Order: sequence, then C-alpha cells, then structure tokens
Amino acid sequence: MKIIMLGAPGAGKGTQAKQIADKYGIPHISTGDIFRANIKEGTELGKKAKTFMDQGLLVPDELVCELVVDRIQHDDCKDGFVLDGFPRTIPQAEALTAALEKIGSNIDFALDIDVPDENIIDRMSGRRACVNCGATYHVVNIPPKEEGICDRCGHEIVLRDDDKPETVKKRLEVYHAQTKPLIDYYKNQNILKSIDGTQPMDTVFQVIVNILGA
Repeated sequence: MKIIMLGAPGAGKGTQAKQIADKYGIPHISTGDIFRANIKEGTELGKKAKTFMDQGLLVPDELVCELVVDRIQHDDCKDGFVLDGFPRTIPQAEALTAALEKIGSNIDFALDIDVPDENIIDRMSGRRACVNCGATYHVVNIPPKEEGICDRCGHEIVLRDDDKPETVKKRLEVYHAQTKPLIDYYKNQNILKSIDGTQPMDTVFQVIVNILGA
C-alpha cells in the first residue's frame, strides 16, 4: 500500500500519516527525515542536498525525487509506505510517477485531508513545540500536563514563528499556488480520496481506515 498524504500545512496529515504507518506496519516517510538521514550518513545524495541547504537554497526537484525514490527502495518499504511532505509541486509529482514507473511501481492512494484556511489558522496558532526535543502540543487538543512545560523532557514549549497567524497565511498562499494543483493531478489518476479534516482526529483516521480497508 503506497500512500501520499496531501493537505495544507496544519491540516493534520502528519498525525494521520503516523497512525496509518503504525496500523499497517509501513514506514512513515517525510522528506525532512530523508534529508537528515542522508546528511548524517554522508551519502552522495546527502552531500549534494547539503550543498544547497548550506546556501539557504531549496533542494532541486530532481534531487529530492532521487532521495525519495532511493528511500522507498529500502527493504522496510516492500509492503508499502506513507509519503508525507512530498510531492509538493506538479513537477515533483511527475518526476515521482516517472521514477516509480521505472521500478515497476505506482502510488495506490493520494489522501487529501481537507480543512478550510480559517480553521487551519485557528488550529496552528494553538500549536506549541518544545525548544529542546521538538515534541509538539496544542493548547486545546493536546495540552501538556503542566502549562508551558514539555511532558517528555521538562523544557519550555513555545509558539514557533512558523505557527504565528501571519506566517500561516503566507504558507497557505504558497500551498494554494503550488501544492493544491496536485489534487487535480491525482484525481485524474483516479487515486485521490478527500477526507473532511475538520472532524475529530479519531474520526478522520476511521474514515481513512475505511478507505484503505482494514
């Protein structure tokens, strides 16, 4: 079962991807994790990516796609995977489709967690992250046991710049311009499933399980 997660930043796709990975025993793959792993291991692809990142530049589509395709050919992906955060643009999606075809593979489901912009702005302004271990919380949905303190390591939790309303609005503009066209791309491939992401997290997950088949 090879799955792509779609949805605006803050729609909850990362949370759902983790739950899918746990339930079906397949890896949850985020591009950030791939970059970090390759850089840490000093692979050729990692070195290439690092030269762009060190200059504050975006890693080119072809290289991101190479990293992703390399990752999904590892043994732990033989039963499938959940891709989170890739593809972000039509050229990336086309590159992924072509690369998968070369290895005789394809994506089975593109799951779009659909949440209106105003809900996302409200939701993300309530997010908090630990300055030390990176654990995430939400003041309403997933509050820490002690206000302002991380349950995991006891350090301070803060509102990240990324989650401030003005930043979220900018991120949503980029999403609508670049990433939303992917919905039509995967709809045309007959693998898109849209899910109402305004429902409680457990309900959203149950809808996903019904789509994937338990």
